[in-house]
Amino acid sequence: MSDQPYIVSRPDEDPAALRERFQHWGYLYFPQAIAADSCQQLLESFVDVLKPHVQLETGAALPVYNGTAFFETDAIWDDVYPKMQALESFHRLFHSPAVTDLMKIVAGDELFIYPMKMARVSTPGKIGYETPPHQDAHSHHTGPNMAGIWIALQDISEEVGRLKLLPGSHKRGVRKVFEADGVGGVQCEIFADENEWHVADVQQGDVILFNSATVHKAEPNTSERTARLSVDTRFCDYGAPVFTTNIEPHHGWRIEALSWDSIYQSWQHSDLQYYWRDYPNLFSEFNSRDLGW
Repeated sequence: MSDQPYIVSRPDEDPAALRERFQHWGYLYFPQAIAADSCQQLLESFVDVLKPHVQLETGAALPVYNGTAFFETDAIWDDVYPKMQALESFHRLFHSPAVTDLMKIVAGDELFIYPMKMARVSTPGKIGYETPPHQDAHSHHTGPNMAGIWIALQDISEEVGRLKLLPGSHKRGVRKVFEADGVGGVQCEIFADENEWHVADVQQGDVILFNSATVHKAEPNTSERTARLSVDTRFCDYGAPVFTTNIEPHHGWRIEALSWDSIYQSWQHSDLQYYWRDYPNLFSEFNSRDLGW
């Protein structure tokens, strides 16, 4: 497998051209589309609740960890993650105009932003437990009209572990999966003629949109001390079918302290609380054929 740089897009390009590019490659990459100070504020808020496991040292540009490695579903992660989820600024970022304007490029003006928001923390020392190649169409039980949005909260180099995308992979539908180590616990099939990933170092505020069937994975964090933090969620055109698990808090099904009531307890505003309750097309029985695959 070889690596090629992301195809660069700009938010001010012709929307039709951007949609055509999204359909061709399966993703759009927007450098520094979100204000760096917004990302920095959220990064610092996350670090405040991650202490003492992750911290920002005086004069340091990137977060560092204290030498105790952890990954998603470890005991440390389960302890700190409800505190990250409870941050109102984390959820509100995905409903800000700078973010929703990007979503509208591929989903249209009427959006449904999934309530399930994901925060990612990767420390060194957990090589082999990074997110394996997978498709969101499988993990979120969704059709081709759902997309993901990923935001870098810090500069991310190869050493810290980047997001890799398999260009054009969405055109081959939903693939078989196999058990695998790492976040999510499954890896999807990679075909023999697929031999090129798209990847690049990114800066704070860079954004990637990707199709629900685009194969993507995380590189391992091989740095000595730097922790990697990013956030992501999923969205679709309003009224598209949404599987019911996507309206639960991320990992709320396995962490007792994670519920919407606990998340909302210290929020200052109520406008984004339970906004999906009247969504018209939730379903709980999964059949991929009914979703357009």
